[in-house]
Amino acid sequence: MQKVARWKWHVRGTWKPREDRIPSAVWLGILWIGVLLGFGLDAKRFLGQHPPLLLHLHATVFTGWMFLITAKVLLVVRNRVDLHRKLGWFLVAWACLMGVMGPVGVYTSVMLDVKAHGIGPDPFLCVQILDTSCFLVLLAIGIALRSNPAAHKRMMILSSVALASPGFSRITGYFFPTDPNTPFLFLLNAYYGNILLIALMLGWDLYRGRLIRSHVIASISLVACMFFNSVLFFWKPWSDLTLQWVTAWAK
Repeated sequence: MQKVARWKWHVRGTWKPREDRIPSAVWLGILWIGVLLGFGLDAKRFLGQHPPLLLHLHATVFTGWMFLITAKVLLVVRNRVDLHRKLGWFLVAWACLMGVMGPVGVYTSVMLDVKAHGIGPDPFLCVQILDTSCFLVLLAIGIALRSNPAAHKRMMILSSVALASPGFSRITGYFFPTDPNTPFLFLLNAYYGNILLIALMLGWDLYRGRLIRSHVIASISLVACMFFNSVLFFWKPWSDLTLQWVTAWAK
């Protein structure tokens, strides 16, 4: 039996592309669990705030992405690569819509909070900004790598993993409502779902000897950004800056 060189980095996959199909579906399934459970537990609180139409549209657009990326993965699993490719550019257009609705959702939620509690700093903006920014950057890289199936699959899933924090963090917020008071606790509270998925993806590739260089670098970079955000959340100049933003938006 040939021994697998587990630490070997690949630029392109040297295995059959179909062997990556089921793992991609599994990672997406775990992401769905976080989304459904997190937003399901938070639904009563959210609807009790009587959110404006724009927030409902924001939720619809981002949920639509989950259905679209799931459809693309399932099409590949069912060996309908032709339809998968045809759907690709529609996903690009949808991602552009998310690039607009992300900031719209942030602004609308901030104004909803101002209405309820008055003007104040909102350092949590760093999480909302990072989620959408990393999603768009990773998605662009994934599109650029579409001629490299192994890297393309991983980057597309990773771009959706960048959006995992809203769902998973709502789960911890429901069971452990105490706010984290250190950067490390904030990292675990806000990003444990992202980190779990990244670890599972890299761990599986390591076990199979299929580490893709671009995916490893992107994964490490994403975790580094999340750690930076966890420190930024507690940095007073950032809090002061968000206060200026909220004050300007409220005028």
